[in-house]
Amino acid sequence: MTARLPTYFISHGGGPWPWLPDLRKMLVNLEASLADIPRQLPEKPKAILMVSGHWEQPDFAVQSAAHPGMVYDYRGFPPFTYEIKYQAPGAPDLAKRTADLLKSAGLPTHLDDKQGYDHGTFAPMAIMYPEADMPLYQVSLRTGYDPEAHLALGRALAPLRDEGVLIVGSGLSYHNLRLLGPAAKEPSAAFDAWLDEAMRSDPARRTAQLIAWEKAPAARISHPEEDHLVPLMAAVGAAEQEKATRIYHDEGVYGGVTASSYRFG
Repeated sequence: MTARLPTYFISHGGGPWPWLPDLRKMLVNLEASLADIPRQLPEKPKAILMVSGHWEQPDFAVQSAAHPGMVYDYRGFPPFTYEIKYQAPGAPDLAKRTADLLKSAGLPTHLDDKQGYDHGTFAPMAIMYPEADMPLYQVSLRTGYDPEAHLALGRALAPLRDEGVLIVGSGLSYHNLRLLGPAAKEPSAAFDAWLDEAMRSDPARRTAQLIAWEKAPAARISHPEEDHLVPLMAAVGAAEQEKATRIYHDEGVYGGVTASSYRFG
């Protein structure tokens, strides 16, 4: 019998950090938290479904290639980082199952056999499953970043948890690339404190707080655009009645940023 898997929201670090020694050293706590995720699971998943802050479409697209390629969606890194290969197999059958669940929930969707793995997916997966032997596929964000739509996405995906699919929302709890270093210390800490309180709230209050996230302290400083926050909505929606546990917390990365990751269930 397949055990129900938890869901996760992870702060996925910056660019191709696992391949860059200085960044990897700075993110040693993040690396440890990601490496521990497989050990936290009741059984080995059949596949990972990643909702990354680096892929959005007008609808909730589902990556369906048997062997997805790579998307190097970062700038300013060494040339070799644009040749990285993370050659995990896709999951076409599960992609179709996922699209059917979204359609049944009334959410617009389509299968996309061209989309490759973006760094919000392949960077953390390189730590979680370094052998690239775990089937892996993605579901996009929906343009506009509506919190309720992404909570609905998570609810629609929830049955997959009982079918051996690990659902991971991959973003960052603080994502303002124009405000890093010491200037990020106060706003990221304020937003992180709000986020932790919200995650530990009872389920109904947690959902309400996420919908109204813009009222949080330093919300729009921490997330000028919420592409790296709404993956959290998907992770929560898929485990809406379940307890949150903080699995990663750092203070002072990138010179001043406070960041966190959570497990649900």
